[in-house]
Amino acid sequence: MKPTFMGASTKQGYDIAARSREIVRSLIDEKTKDLTAEEKSIVERIVHSTADPEYADITCMSNDFVLRGLEAVSQGKDILTDISMVKAGINRYTGDVKCYINHEKTIELAGNTEVTRAAAAIEVAASEGFDGVVVIGNAPTALWKVMKMVETGSMNVSAVIGVPVGFVGAAESKKALEGTSIPHLVTQGPKGGTPVAVAAINSLINISKNQ
Repeated sequence: MKPTFMGASTKQGYDIAARSREIVRSLIDEKTKDLTAEEKSIVERIVHSTADPEYADITCMSNDFVLRGLEAVSQGKDILTDISMVKAGINRYTGDVKCYINHEKTIELAGNTEVTRAAAAIEVAASEGFDGVVVIGNAPTALWKVMKMVETGSMNVSAVIGVPVGFVGAAESKKALEGTSIPHLVTQGPKGGTPVAVAAINSLINISKNQ
């Protein structure tokens, strides 16, 4: 099967994707000149997926994010997402991609404790022995829960892509993640969401396959 590039699998698709990449680079080259090749590739994919060059200004990665993230995906460690839509967008990964948002244990825990299902799903994942990369595109409560569980030693996390979108708690949760020692990628402010989360993790997966 012919490999895909940025979702392309035909000559016309490759041509469009290549032209799109040229346009993206022309828009953000100056903004990304201090990034490593891997970091720049991740930002390019985010901008390409959102058609929003501002992501070159607001996407921030810890110094160890790429290293720890690549180690995890290269070893085939689990990827955990906050919602099913993010899980559905992750492709070409040979490891397991998990989401517990609709798990019966999650629904029960959320009902008994009155936390959001997204936060409860993180607890369930930890109880199931999760160890790998967390990808959060929508739920700030899930990101807060990850940070808390890592801090207490009750969850093993290699790296976190924390890009929840919204005006309630999203910016605050990402700023808090930046203040931790967890290897991370965030988008500062309220912007983020499923397309950003998917672009970031798929870029990491793609880099690992081409090393």
